[in-house]
Amino acid sequence: MAAVRGIDFSAHDWLPVVHIPQQYDVLDLSGPEPEGVVVGGRTSEWSIGRYDEKRACYTTELFADNRVIHVGIDIGGPIGTPVMAFADGEISHFGYNPADGDYGHIIITRQQIDGVPLWALYGHLDAASTQAAAERANPHIKAGEVIGWFGAEHENGGWPPHLHFQLSFIEPQTHDLPGVVSEADREQALFDFPDPQLVLGQLY
Repeated sequence: MAAVRGIDFSAHDWLPVVHIPQQYDVLDLSGPEPEGVVVGGRTSEWSIGRYDEKRACYTTELFADNRVIHVGIDIGGPIGTPVMAFADGEISHFGYNPADGDYGHIIITRQQIDGVPLWALYGHLDAASTQAAAERANPHIKAGEVIGWFGAEHENGGWPPHLHFQLSFIEPQTHDLPGVVSEADREQALFDFPDPQLVLGQLY
């Protein structure tokens, strides 16, 4: 695999962000159902929501600007599921995005990979995740370290429990990055926010 913006992702042994069981559903979120559709019906409490998918489920005021292209990967699972750092780095931002349909509690990490800065966004976490980030003695994290947990709907922006995981070559200015973009912005967004499967491995 060719390097992506200076990072040879295939040359690294990334640690899991979530311990996903072998059995999970790949969702089709292009229709109006907010929890997605699986051909043949659900087979697991675990699911994957796809990268670069045009979705019809973004109906709150937050998405009134016609943002429909998802630029992360969603990992659905039980409330409280641990979330880990995929590489050594540091917590660069954390906070709470309270709007209906937003990330809820969120952590962003910064890694230096092959000399290139790369940020990773972990969205839809629980309040304990950002509280733990605030109480850390220092921001440095180790690969495999638990840095958060899946949040419930009342604290994760109103979504079924899941992790939104997103990579970014763009340095965030606060505890936020666009996880959904307009069709007009799609090409640039896919350049700035590459497929998380570069780190997560092939999930679908």
